[in-house]
Parts: sequence; structure tokens; C-alpha cells
Amino acid sequence: MRAWVVAEPGPIDTHPLALVDRPDPQPGPGQIRVAVSVCGVCRTDLHLAEGDLPPKHPATVPGHEVVGTVDRRGDGAERFALGDRVGIAWLRHTDGRCAYCRRGDENLCVAPRFTGWDEDGGYAPYAVVDEAYAYRLPSEFSDEQAAPLLCSGIIGYRALRRSRLQPGGRLGIYGFGASGHLAAQIALHEGATVHVMTRSKAAQQLALDLGCSSAAGAYDTPPEPLDAAVNFAPVGDIVPVAMRALDRGGTLSIAGIHLTDIPVLRYDDEVFYERAMTSTTANTRADGEALLDLAARVPLRVMARSYAFDEANAALSDVAHGRLIGAAVLTVRND
Repeated sequence: MRAWVVAEPGPIDTHPLALVDRPDPQPGPGQIRVAVSVCGVCRTDLHLAEGDLPPKHPATVPGHEVVGTVDRRGDGAERFALGDRVGIAWLRHTDGRCAYCRRGDENLCVAPRFTGWDEDGGYAPYAVVDEAYAYRLPSEFSDEQAAPLLCSGIIGYRALRRSRLQPGGRLGIYGFGASGHLAAQIALHEGATVHVMTRSKAAQQLALDLGCSSAAGAYDTPPEPLDAAVNFAPVGDIVPVAMRALDRGGTLSIAGIHLTDIPVLRYDDEVFYERAMTSTTANTRADGEALLDLAARVPLRVMARSYAFDEANAALSDVAHGRLIGAAVLTVRND
């Protein structure tokens, strides 16, 4: 099969992905093989391609928002039938034995493996995964719409919950790309007032079209104090800005696997009055199931731009330079 790999990490405009020949993967015991139709293009893929995330092994196949159909099953794999539509997400293995797994926090497992980082992902015609970590996908969403739900949606959902937003609360969202536009819809569905801060004028307009109360620049002050905030931008400079925007007792949840350095925080202006800051680390399978169920019930409007399979570098470049509204997806096969 022809697959995209991270040949040599570097600036995305140097085209660090290369198209190579790989043997078709075969499912092991308890695994399924997925014939990939669509794979989402996530900012984490960009961090891997540019070297912000050091590759776990040479020539990694990126992609962890994988949608396709089961075409082979390994020994003992019985959860899905051949032909079932499934999704493969970021978290693909936990040890199930460490203290974090035992208490229900498998996203903090000490021995996890991740799709498109530890093991090959979906920028390829086939991908394999332990069937216990695959997802059934809501029929309400096309393949192109379902793919961004598998990371942008799940991480946005977890980050929103980590912000401790109360019903009817005032939420600030910093950065309004793939995750931001989905998390905003969940918050609006649950009765929140949502204010968006983002550099893109087009993204600001999308926020207003979706029902957010205001949309302004990334470093602007929202029109009212915030009960909670989520930062989706991988920019540490935004953290003190968002902390200052919080009301007493508010929480800033930082989403994403990579963030540039956070400037020094001033206690009186940005921390006092029990303002809190938390990170969001990966997700549990329960988060994924909850998000997919909620997505169908809202239902979420998934804004996704499709790219041909040979445009993987161009798609990542558009993510890097903020040229997208919503998410990006690779069309891997059309049959």
C-alpha cells in the first residue's frame, strides 16, 4: 500500500511527509483491520511532522481520526462484523493495571500507546487496532463529518468538562478551529453563554453564526467575566490573558498535547480569587463514547474541508497557517 510517513521532521512548508510503499498491515489477536475511507488531519499530526512531538520510531504513519470499515479480523476479534463502519482514535492501548487505569483515569496510564505516534495511523489505505479501542460511529454523520469527532470532538469535550463550566455559565474559547467549533456547540446546547477569542476573522464569523454571543481577537478581553475558559491554541502567551478574563473561582482548561512556554503569571491579577488552571491529557474511552452519543443528539455541525490523499502536506500546511475554517480531512479511498 502507499502510505504517508514522517520522513524527517521539520517545518511543514518543507514537506516533511513522504509517500512510501508499505506492506498491508495484518490484524493480530483481538485486532481488526480497517479499510480507511477518511482520516482527519489534526494539529497533533502537525506537531509530529514538525518535531514538536519526537517520533517514537522512524517513518511513522500519522493520523488518529480514522474512519473506515472492518475488512479483516484477527483471532478472537468478535466485537465488530466485517463491513461495520468504525473509528480509530488517538488512544489505542492502556495497561489496565496501573493505579490510574484502576481508578478510571486511563488517559493517565503509565504505559499507553497512541495512534499515529506509537503505532501507524490512518494516512494510509489500511490501519489496525485492538477492537476494544475502536468506536462505532453515529449514522447521522458522513465519514468526512465523523472523522474530526474522533479527536477534535473528544478532546474538545474533555477540555470543556475539565473547565468545570456550570449550567448556564459564561465560557470563553481561545482558538476556534476543529476542536473549538465543536466544543462551542456543546456548551451552547447545554445553555452556556459563549465568547470566542481567535485571530481569524472567518472563524469569528463562524462563531457568531453558530450562536456565540461575541467573537473577537485572540488577545482581546471578553465583554463579561468568564466562569470557565478553554484554550485550544498551542500558544502559551494566551494563558495569562485567559486567566485575567476569569471571574472569581473560574477555571482555565488547556487542551492540546503541545504548548509554547507560559509567561510568568502575576498572582494578584491572574491567580488570586481561586482562579485555577488545568491541562487536558488525552482521553478515556468513556469520553469518546460520551462525545459520540452527545454529537448525535445535539446534533453537532461539523465543518470539514476534504483534501485528496496526495494533498497531505498541503492539508497540514493549511492547519499550521490558520487557513481553515473548522477541520481538515484526507479522502483516502473513494470506493
